[in-house]
Amino acid sequence: MRRLFTFLTAALVTGTLFAGGLVTNTNQSAIWARMPSRNASIKTDAVYYNPAGLMMMNNGFHLSLSNQTVFQKRTIESSYPYLNSGIYYGSVTAPLFPSVYAAYKLDRIAFSAGFMPIGGGGGASYADGLPSLEMSQSDLVPSLAATPYGVTGYRMDIDFKGTSTFLGFQGAVSYKVNDWLSIAAGARYVTARNSYEGYLRDVEVNTVGGWTAASGIIGDISTTAREGGNSLDALVDNDLGGFTADQLVQAGVLNVTQRNNIVNGLTNLGIPNAATLTILQSQDAFFGVANIYGNKASLLEDQEAEAEQTGSGITPFFSINIAPSDNFNIAVKYEMATKLELTNKTTKDLTTGYLDEDPETPITRFPNGAKIRNDMPAMLAVGAELRFPLFSVNAGANYYFDKSADYGHYIDLTPQNSSDYLVHIENDKIIANNGLSISAGYEINVTETFAASVGYSFANKGVNSLYQSDLSYGLSTHTVGAGGAFAFTDKIELNFGVSYTKYIDDSVTVNHYLGGINLMPTETYKKRTLVVGVGLDMSF
Repeated sequence: MRRLFTFLTAALVTGTLFAGGLVTNTNQSAIWARMPSRNASIKTDAVYYNPAGLMMMNNGFHLSLSNQTVFQKRTIESSYPYLNSGIYYGSVTAPLFPSVYAAYKLDRIAFSAGFMPIGGGGGASYADGLPSLEMSQSDLVPSLAATPYGVTGYRMDIDFKGTSTFLGFQGAVSYKVNDWLSIAAGARYVTARNSYEGYLRDVEVNTVGGWTAASGIIGDISTTAREGGNSLDALVDNDLGGFTADQLVQAGVLNVTQRNNIVNGLTNLGIPNAATLTILQSQDAFFGVANIYGNKASLLEDQEAEAEQTGSGITPFFSINIAPSDNFNIAVKYEMATKLELTNKTTKDLTTGYLDEDPETPITRFPNGAKIRNDMPAMLAVGAELRFPLFSVNAGANYYFDKSADYGHYIDLTPQNSSDYLVHIENDKIIANNGLSISAGYEINVTETFAASVGYSFANKGVNSLYQSDLSYGLSTHTVGAGGAFAFTDKIELNFGVSYTKYIDDSVTVNHYLGGINLMPTETYKKRTLVVGVGLDMSF
């Protein structure tokens, strides 16, 4: 059985949902929505994008208030033949994605502060589940198709939701070194919170007698196997455990019916070469099957999840702005890695499997008090802007040092799913290339009070097939944005825009064992995101 609840990891909703790297949102102003290329900004959103560039603004107090409403659709297609449906839909909605920036600029120094959802920022809902949630249940159909069960179908009631909010609170100081060079330094305090809730109930299979609780059938198999093991106690107690059933028939200890009960019982439970096993080996096999099916039965019973993960970290950052002329500037910003260690606070937990070496010990998804890593990587951002009387053009690039971060990513290395081993794996094993995005934008002054803009951004995938799963997948993106700005006065400007992100589909094969055979179904991952942004910039 594939993992019943392994989707409930931090990867469910954490990381970037909208724009940027794997776990870093860079869509941090309404201006970005209409022109997703802001690295060389010299407007108030430079508090985030280009802190040193604040020194190119007029003296005084500057305030920027933005909100983006984000809609994301996710589609996963699975080729696994026993699923009721091979298509799964998920949605992420963030009605509030605010950014607030303030800066006070003097001749040679500026002080700034900002607030933004630096990662996450929405809630993910999977009303129809995911392939990894359903493959285990779908396997009941071929596994129980034979007499006496005659299973022809399965059904269940499933619903899971997750939310993620990584909030950034930052402050910085900018300094004008000379007419063409400015520098800045600051730090961002990041608070992280992930929450998970949901349930899996009423797993049933359609037998010759109608719809029946799957846990009851699997439990009956466990009981039958245990009774088979118990029936051999007398033989083992009489020091006959070292003989096979056939040898005991020849010795007159067992009759043919008793021999068949042992050998055929093991064969019906899927034990190969049952006739060659000694009585002691047969008893161990009976008890082993009883434990396995008992554990499977418990996994098919109703389960609920209610947990949250919280933590915090610090992101130091540094910025340089070079202005060779009044209408041209180049910006460079470097953000150091943010170490985030999240702690589980669990009210209701999920049993996901049992230890191979101790089948009585359950493995749970969110052990209360357990800690996981969910870092944000270091990032290097560069940009340039060239301004003319009627229009301006800009370009930028972001490089994310994903390999050196620890995203707390886990993969399943267990060959046949007899227990639930999720193994932590370092980022450099699951990331083929560090993240990279490039962008460009164009703005034209249509009138003295109205400007229109368009922009484009591309981001690479970066991850390899070990990273990809229905729980967490990274895709390359194409983003386009358009919108405008209306100046009520020379000190108050309204920005509005819409951006659309098309993710490039990716397909991978996943490991899933049925009857000891890896069927390796294919999964295809798809996404699309729409962002609507509105903001007000004011100067005093």
